[in-house]
Amino acid sequence: MVKHIVFFKLKDKNPEVEKELQEKLRSLKDHIDLLKDIEVGINFKESERAYDLALVTVFENEEDLAAYATHPYHLDVLKYIKTVISDTKVVDFKY
Repeated sequence: MVKHIVFFKLKDKNPEVEKELQEKLRSLKDHIDLLKDIEVGINFKESERAYDLALVTVFENEEDLAAYATHPYHLDVLKYIKTVISDTKVVDFKY
């Protein structure tokens, strides 16, 4: 199994943007069969080191993660993400 974790820093920390981003990320599960599990959460603790939102996804293997990265629905969601974020961090690992 492979876990893909992404942290997002929003350009504008706005509840409407947070909600829309959360919904778009959760919708990935409905459109991409290779995605085994998904969690999306908004950070509640203020800290200089904190990011605003986290995405945790699970895939069967690295090949499925690679296919997800180029899936047309994922690419559409990425177009939106790029309009509302200022930075991201990612971690991918096998377990």
